[in-house]
This record gives sequence, C-alpha cells and structure tokens, in this order.
Amino acid sequence: MLLEQVDKPFSDERFLFEPKIDGFRLILIRKNGVTKLFTRHGNDVTAKYSELISEGPDVILDGELTVIHPETGIPDFELTMSRFHSNTSKLPISYVVFDILQYGPERLNLIDQPLLKRKELLEEVIDDTPTMCKIAYIHGRGEDLFQAIVNRKMEGIVAKRLDSTIAPGRRSKFWLKVINYQYASVFITGIRKGEFGWLASIKDQNGQLKNVGIIELGVSVEHKRALKTIFPSLRVGEDEHFVYLQPTIQAKVKFRHWTSQGLMRLPVFIEFDLV
Repeated sequence: MLLEQVDKPFSDERFLFEPKIDGFRLILIRKNGVTKLFTRHGNDVTAKYSELISEGPDVILDGELTVIHPETGIPDFELTMSRFHSNTSKLPISYVVFDILQYGPERLNLIDQPLLKRKELLEEVIDDTPTMCKIAYIHGRGEDLFQAIVNRKMEGIVAKRLDSTIAPGRRSKFWLKVINYQYASVFITGIRKGEFGWLASIKDQNGQLKNVGIIELGVSVEHKRALKTIFPSLRVGEDEHFVYLQPTIQAKVKFRHWTSQGLMRLPVFIEFDLV
C-alpha cells in the first residue's frame, strides 16, 4: 500500500494521523518460527537486522525501519542508510510498525479488514521495545499533529481512513502524506548530461557558489524547454557530467532537509525566481 501526496495538512474525523517516519519500508514475515525481513522492493535484508529475529506467532507486519539520532531523538535518514550499508550493528535500529497484514497459526489474512480493526489487533500482538514499537497516532486532528511535526523538524505526517483496507502496491486517496518541506532560492549552474538534472547552487557567507544538489523532480517539459533555449548563451564550460552555466538563472525549490554534507535532500523545482 503506497501513499498519495497532498499539499496541505487537514483535519477529518474519518482519518487517523501518524508521524511520517524517515527511513525505509520493511516487511517482517514470521512463519513456523522463522523470521524474514524484506524491503518494499522484495530484497531480503534479514541478515542485516538480526536483532528483529524473535520467537512468536506467525505474523506479517508492515512498518518503517529507521535509526533514531542520539541527539535530536528523531528518525534520521542518513544514519539509517549508514546502518543499511554497514556490516556492524553499532547504530541501533527502530522498527516502527504501523500495520499487520496476517496473523496466527491459521495465517488469517487481514488486508480486507478495516484499518481500525487492524490497529486494534496490532495493540495485542506487539509489545513495544527499544528495537520494535507500534507507531503513535491520533484521530481527526491532522493539523495539530502537523504543527507538532514542524516544531520538531520531522519529515511529515500520514493520513489514513479508519475504514481503509489494503490495496497492495497501489496508491490510494485513503492513504495520504503531507511532507514538511523546507524552501530555498537557488542558482541553476549546470545541466547534467544524459539523465535529466539541473545543478543547484547557493552563495555561501563569502559570496562563493556552493553546489547543494541536483534538481530532478517537479520540472515540466515547458520549463526544460525554456532553459534549453537560453542555456547556450550562459554556457561557461563542461566536463564529463555537466554543462556549466553562469549563475544568472534562479529557481525556487522545496526539499526534505539539509544533509550533514550541506546538500538538499530530494529538491523539487517549484518555479523560476524572477526576483
């Protein structure tokens, strides 16, 4: 089950609202005493997260695997990826479970059950530990939760209809996400060769240009064409990867957050900035 994106938070008594956990989707399958862990794309990552292997009833759980930053106390995507690519378990994980798809020796299929009933069963099945816990949620008050998320500088919120069933692999208007974006104005200083991308830069405190990411999302055909018509006159050089431009074209972008390397995570083009 995937998420549709909406631009603004809302409140609605037909929905429950959860924090959006910054990590990656993980399915836990326990069958006949054997636990297997799979990413959203079906990759077996059981060996990477042996701390999630435990005894218990047959079950299929759906959730997000993350690493909590030790200083901020919030999910950290960079630390999560560091743990994913590491062969050690020095970074403790948190598996935040938000759904249950199957349960019990009879392997009761729950995907056609309403969300609220699945949540009630999840309360019975999962005991919270530092390694695995159930996600917190509230009824109806999406705008209040979103403001709390903004205050804590977390990723966003998820809204789910109380009566929603599971539609595997599909996006649905019954499961929605609202991202807590940051916004900035950047210079377009290059066009990537091959796969589309605009090089984004900002000026540092000394007035020097600094590359902060590659814009791949949100750019319409019309905007690509508009820049392409004028970029020959702005061209200042090239290398194996980019054709470089004079820093005269600015754009407004939105992005998830600044990384520890000073880059924008997933910048999305909004419009050319004429200011």
